[in-house]
Amino acid sequence: MSSQLSGVLTALATPFTANGGIDEPALRALVDRSIAGGVDGVVACGSTGEFAALSSAERRLVVKTVVEHTAGRVPVVAQTGATSTAETIENSLHAQNCGADVLMLIAPYYVPLSMSETIGYFRAVADAVERPVMLYNYPAATGVNLDAGTVGKLARDVENIHYIKDSSGDMEQATQLIHRHSEHITTIIGSDSLILAALTEGATAVMAGTANLMPREIVAVQRAVAAGDFATARAEWNRIYALIDAILSAPFIPAVKATLNILGIPVGTARRPTADLAPASLTRIEELVRQLQLHEAYA
Repeated sequence: MSSQLSGVLTALATPFTANGGIDEPALRALVDRSIAGGVDGVVACGSTGEFAALSSAERRLVVKTVVEHTAGRVPVVAQTGATSTAETIENSLHAQNCGADVLMLIAPYYVPLSMSETIGYFRAVADAVERPVMLYNYPAATGVNLDAGTVGKLARDVENIHYIKDSSGDMEQATQLIHRHSEHITTIIGSDSLILAALTEGATAVMAGTANLMPREIVAVQRAVAAGDFATARAEWNRIYALIDAILSAPFIPAVKATLNILGIPVGTARRPTADLAPASLTRIEELVRQLQLHEAYA
C-alpha cells in the first residue's frame, strides 16, 4: 500500500475569469499559495473545485495546469469520477498521462446506484489505470455510503486502491476505517469541521477546501498533532475554527471563493446556477478574516 499521501491536502478551488472561463494564472497562484503554506498535496477538480459544473475539456485543462505548475513539488490528486464508467476511465487515463500521482474517484451521482453497481464501477476504473486510486465517499452527493467494511474489502481485493477520502461526516465510520482497515487502505478525512478530531484519531491526512484560505494555519494543527503536542494543536484549532465554521455554515463554495476574494486572491464567483454569498455571511467572514490577520500572514 502506498504511503505517499499524508498530512494536509488542499482541495483547490477553480478560479473563473470575468467572462466565466478557467482563470489559469489564478489557478497557478492558488497552487503556489498552498505549497508556500506547507501543504503536502493539492487536489484538482474536487467538489471544492466545482468539477460537476465544468465541461470535460475544462476538467482536463484544470488537471493539466495543476500537474504542470506543481512540477513535482507536492503530489497531485486528480478527481476523475463522472456519471458513467466510460467517462471516468477517459478522465482517469488523461490525468494519468498528465502525470497526476493519485486518481480520486467519486461514485456516479444523480442516480443513486446499488452497492453492487458502485463496487463494479470502482473495480472497472481501477483495472483500467496504473496509478493509485482513492475512493471518494460523499454520500450526500451520490446517495451511496461506502461503509468501512466495504472499503476494506475493496482495498484487499483491488491492488491499486490505496486511499479512501471519507466525506460522510460520520466520525464513527472514520474511526472504523482508521482502526480496522489501516493495514490495507489509507484514510483521508474530507470534512473540514473534523480536521482536529480526525488527526487526533489517527487519520493519515485531511483534505480541506478551507486550506485554500489558510494553509499554514491548518498545517500548523496537523504538524502539532504529528508531534504529539496536542495542547498546541488545540490552541491553533481554536484560533481558526470560527472562520471554518462560518464558511461551513454558509454555502461552502461561494464562501470559499468570497474569502479568497477578500484576501486579494481573485478567483471569481461560483459557477451559476450557484448564487453568490449572502451579505450577512460575507460580513461575518470579512470580520473573522480581519481578526485572524490572514492578509498580513500571507503578505
